[in-house]
Amino acid sequence: MKLIVGLGNPGEEYKNTRHNTGRIMVGLIEKKINNQKIKFLLPDTFMNKSGKAVAPLVKAKKDLKDLIVIYDDIDLPLGKMKISFNRSSGGHNGLGSVIKALKSEEFLRIRVGISPATPKGLVKKPHGEKAVINFILGEFKKSELETLKKLSKKVAEAVEVIFIEGVPKAMSLYN
Repeated sequence: MKLIVGLGNPGEEYKNTRHNTGRIMVGLIEKKINNQKIKFLLPDTFMNKSGKAVAPLVKAKKDLKDLIVIYDDIDLPLGKMKISFNRSSGGHNGLGSVIKALKSEEFLRIRVGISPATPKGLVKKPHGEKAVINFILGEFKKSELETLKKLSKKVAEAVEVIFIEGVPKAMSLYN
């Protein structure tokens, strides 16, 4: 069984926040991918406890190859995605929780950008812990949600390529 996890926080008050990008994206791609061998998970735990929801579904080291975690990345511009593998959490607490619970970094991630960008494509992210927290817990504008919706087509295609043709092919096409 393949497992795709969308990180975020449960509850209506977090529904359209930037920190819920993983949940939003999984909700969008689940409609686009018609494959009974893929399980989609939106943890009912808060972001910092995501690992508790993922660990029971990844029972052995070999199951890690069938896991994809999708989450928000403040270091990428809105509308961009990046596939990565076997990397640290990069300071993302939800991903850190998953890594700690699985006792491994050896799984795929699809990082989805949430930051505004300059006309040249440079990321304009907030500075200082309080500003970052306010930004990631802030709600997307309607136009930003439309951007995510457009990106979901590319994310869904990348997931299919990962599971059918392999990670190197997906990385070469989508990174």
